[in-house]
Amino acid sequence: MSATMTVTPRVKKIQRTALAMLVISGSVNYIDRATLAVGNPLIRHDLGLSVADMGFLLSAFLWSYAFAQLPMGALVDKFRPRWMLTIGLSLWSLAQVVSGLVGSFGQFYVARIALGIGEAPQFPSASRVTRDWFNPRDRGLSSGIWNTAGPLGTALGVPLLTVLMLNFGWRWMFIIMGIAGLLVAALWFTVYRNPRDVALAAEENQYRTQGDDVGQRHHMTFREWRMLFGFRTTWGMILGYFGCIYMTWIYFAWLPGYFEIQRHMSVKYTGIAAAIPFAWGVVGSLCGGYLADVLVRRGITPINSRRYPAGIALIGTAGFTLVAAYVTSNNLAIAFISAAIFLLYITSTCAWALSSVAVPPNLTASVGAMQNFGGYLGGALAPTVTGLIVASTGSFVLALVVGSVVSVFSAGAYLLIVKNPITTAQIDRVADV
Repeated sequence: MSATMTVTPRVKKIQRTALAMLVISGSVNYIDRATLAVGNPLIRHDLGLSVADMGFLLSAFLWSYAFAQLPMGALVDKFRPRWMLTIGLSLWSLAQVVSGLVGSFGQFYVARIALGIGEAPQFPSASRVTRDWFNPRDRGLSSGIWNTAGPLGTALGVPLLTVLMLNFGWRWMFIIMGIAGLLVAALWFTVYRNPRDVALAAEENQYRTQGDDVGQRHHMTFREWRMLFGFRTTWGMILGYFGCIYMTWIYFAWLPGYFEIQRHMSVKYTGIAAAIPFAWGVVGSLCGGYLADVLVRRGITPINSRRYPAGIALIGTAGFTLVAAYVTSNNLAIAFISAAIFLLYITSTCAWALSSVAVPPNLTASVGAMQNFGGYLGGALAPTVTGLIVASTGSFVLALVVGSVVSVFSAGAYLLIVKNPITTAQIDRVADV
């Protein structure tokens, strides 16, 4: 990259404020995902639901979240993050409030679908904010910072929600979190501004757009969105993120159960043991972003600075997961799972940072949402596949082996399929064919 531009104090303040709000909203996003799991026993008792019913409710969120990614990414690119994240926050928070008022399985199922749709704009919006306000050499660490919301919300969610439930009941647990989300939505809409709404100086615009596609357009069209599916880079990102989120949801959905069933840990100790690996996920998210930026500054192309660490870290995740599956020591298992999740969040951060350099600016949220769609197809399958394997074998070992194989496959997608960034000129050529 040629001579780099210096960020002005005003843009730096906008960046810091936006990142802080994205971490807050993303943490609320992940805490809200955990409400049903935390309230599971009491909800089943009060509403007369079976274990199978709870499984359907848990999967309702995952499937609606996955399929909502495709339109939401395009909408974020068209209407920008200020409006779309406000709408998303408001919808998913209202869904939480409604979840505290439901009286039947059907009502709860609809609320969970609404939760998935509402949460869909969060990460595509964050990716677009990164593209809009950061120079390419700074987009890795910024992605790493807002991506910490995943493991941070996961680590904080269970103890926080448990306190709310024990003190106020499961219904008020949902309602309180919904009100908190509505307050965050109001804060985001009040404080955040898209670049086109700010009177930026020439040097500030040059800092933001340095290295971007020369033929870039400012507005997304459906034709361009559709053309993204014609490129190997898009499919490499979709297949790569499939394995990343598949592994994430094995650990997110089953880690406490794994420690209790496979490792025979007490419930009290399981809570602590399950939080440790996700704390390392926060560190991994930051390290992945920092690594991507360092590689760019050392002359590696922006796209290679993301795809190489994403693929290599995913292979490492597979390796540590395999070792954890077979070691006899519980402490070593926690250590190896912590290493796996540390590397997993390096992959996750680099994947999101990849979306900020792989396509023209007006398609950033779109391609990010496409990869997240692929990821959450894996996320929706992982808990079910893992549960079926454990039910049939009585052990988590084979389930972890399957997860490791999926991880290696997806690592290959980053290393072998993702190659070059997609340019506006390439999209136009595909459209003309």
